[in-house]
Amino acid sequence: MMKAGARIALVTVAIALASLASFHPARAEDAPRRVVSINVCTDQMAMLIADPEQLHSVSFLAADDGSSVMTAQARNHVLNHAQAEEISLMQPDLVLGGTFTSPATVQMLRRLGFRVELFAPEADFDDIRVNLRRIGDLLGHRDRAEALVAKMDAALDEASAGGAQGVSVAMYSSNNYTSGKGSLSDAVIKAAGMSNIADRLGIVGIGQVPLETLVLAQPDLVVVGEQRFEAPALAQQNFVHPAFAAIAPPDRLVEIPGRYWVCGAPFTVDAVRMLRQAAARYKEMHP
Repeated sequence: MMKAGARIALVTVAIALASLASFHPARAEDAPRRVVSINVCTDQMAMLIADPEQLHSVSFLAADDGSSVMTAQARNHVLNHAQAEEISLMQPDLVLGGTFTSPATVQMLRRLGFRVELFAPEADFDDIRVNLRRIGDLLGHRDRAEALVAKMDAALDEASAGGAQGVSVAMYSSNNYTSGKGSLSDAVIKAAGMSNIADRLGIVGIGQVPLETLVLAQPDLVVVGEQRFEAPALAQQNFVHPAFAAIAPPDRLVEIPGRYWVCGAPFTVDAVRMLRQAAARYKEMHP
């Protein structure tokens, strides 16, 4: 007799196979005509792939320079705040969101009969390819998604060319946070041919690095976001500490706006390019 654990495993596999079999890329004539995105990452992928009249609304973060590369395009669409009430009134035939979108919003929309497709954050360039193709399939534009993937791969090959090997990098954010293995930032660093200090410190995903530890790690370059703060905040005190100024003088400090790697998309290659250029400058100054 089959054991209970084996039966459960078989049922799980059957359900997974059935869900895969039930998904078919939308044909152009069957594609959704009124799409709403409620996540800044799906916002930007959808704007890259959808017909202008097909994408009705994107989140307000898509129009925020700190979060989005595509602010100008976002302003051509209705902006939303990812609230179930406002989304339901738009009567979309497809809602695009993220796995960190409010579960209450997702559950309410689904209970009201709206189709909601969720996307996990991209942790590397393979994830970007997968999500681009999936959105292309959902919107009936797989050809556009494939073209974007091909263009991204070509740009990635070009941006990765050259000699940045041997240059170490530390990502450093407010509250002493850094990014290690399993993060998109780490994938960008590795694509640039550089080493991530987080690896040496044993950090996986997102973790904190006290300023003292950063100083002892002695990275060649310290990468931060845009250093333009509207008001003083304790979260940013690490950036004004004398020890930080010593470890990250102007020739070793690299500013890369977070919008290039908050979300994974073809424009994430720009972050790779910026890192390579910074490494080249560093090696010229420190042969």
